[in-house]
Amino acid sequence: MFEYGSRRRFRDLTEQEILALAISSEEDDSRIYRSYAERLRADYPASAAVFDGMAEEEDRHRQRLIALHRIRFGDVIPLIRREHVAGFYARKPVWLMEGMTLEMIRGEAEAMERQAQSFYEIAAQRTSDAATRKLLGDLAAAEAAHENAARDLEDRHLDDAARSHEDQTAHRQFLLTWVQPGLAGLMDGSVSTLAPIFATAFATQDPATTLTVGLAASIGAGISMGFTEAAHDDGVLSGRGSPWKRGFSSGMMTTLGGLGHALPYLIADFWTATSLAIAVVFIELWAIVWIQNRFMQTPFLRATFQVVLGGALVFAAGALIGGG
Repeated sequence: MFEYGSRRRFRDLTEQEILALAISSEEDDSRIYRSYAERLRADYPASAAVFDGMAEEEDRHRQRLIALHRIRFGDVIPLIRREHVAGFYARKPVWLMEGMTLEMIRGEAEAMERQAQSFYEIAAQRTSDAATRKLLGDLAAAEAAHENAARDLEDRHLDDAARSHEDQTAHRQFLLTWVQPGLAGLMDGSVSTLAPIFATAFATQDPATTLTVGLAASIGAGISMGFTEAAHDDGVLSGRGSPWKRGFSSGMMTTLGGLGHALPYLIADFWTATSLAIAVVFIELWAIVWIQNRFMQTPFLRATFQVVLGGALVFAAGALIGGG
C-alpha cells in the first residue's frame, strides 16, 4: 500500500494516465463482480447470473478503453491503479466478502457503480482541458450506462419469483446463523441464571454479593454457550453458517440475558435492586416470547407457556432456596 504522501494527485495525472487508471479500474471491478458471482452461485444462482453479466459489461468497457488508448497513445499502457492516486475511490478487499449477506453484496455493487460515475463526473467538472473533460465525461456516461445495464440484467435474470426465493433463502440463513443461536443463548442466560442470582439475593440480602455471583454466572454461561455452539457444528452439513458467528451470537446473548437481572444489584438498597431485577426478568421473558413468535413462528400461547412458566418455576426455585 502506498503512503498518502507518495500518491499522485488526480489533477496531476496526464490524459494517458487517466485512461490507464480507468482501464485498471474496470479490470478490478470485473474481477470483483466475478468473485461475487462465485460467492453466490450455490445458494443464489439468479443473482450470480446478474453479476456474471455485470462482469462481462465491465470487460466490454475495458476493451473499448484499451482500443481508445491504442489510437491515442499506443499499445503500452502505464501501470497505474486506484491505490496510486490520492483521494481516488477504493474498493473493499474481496476477502471481506465472506461475511457479507446477499443484500450487502447487492448494495455494494450499486455503490460501486454510483461511486465510479460520481467520481468521473466531478473530475470532469474540475478540469479545464477540453479533451480531458470530454474523456472523463465519456467515462461517467459509460458508468451510467453500466448501471442501466445492471438493471436490465436483473430484469432478465432476477424476476419476482427468483428474487422472492433468494430473499427467503437469505432470511432462512440469517435465522439459522444469528437468530436461532442468539435466541437459545438469551433463553439460557435469562432463565438458567435466575436460580443462582435470586438464591444468592434472598440468602444474603447483600447487593454486592449478588452482583458478584450474577456477573460470574452470566459471563461463565456466555463463554460456555459460545464455545459449545461453535464447537458442536461446523455448519458444513447442516448449512447453519459460520460456527464463529453462531458462537458469538449465542455467547453474547447468553451473557446479556444474565446481566439483565444481575446489573440492578449495582443499586445499594436491596429491595429496590430486587424489585428492578424482577421487572427486568419480566421484560426478558416477554422479549423471548416475542422473538420466538416473530422469527421462529412459534405460536404465541405455546411460547408464552414454555418461557414464562419455565422462567417462573426457576425463579421460584431460586427464591425458595435462598429464602429457606
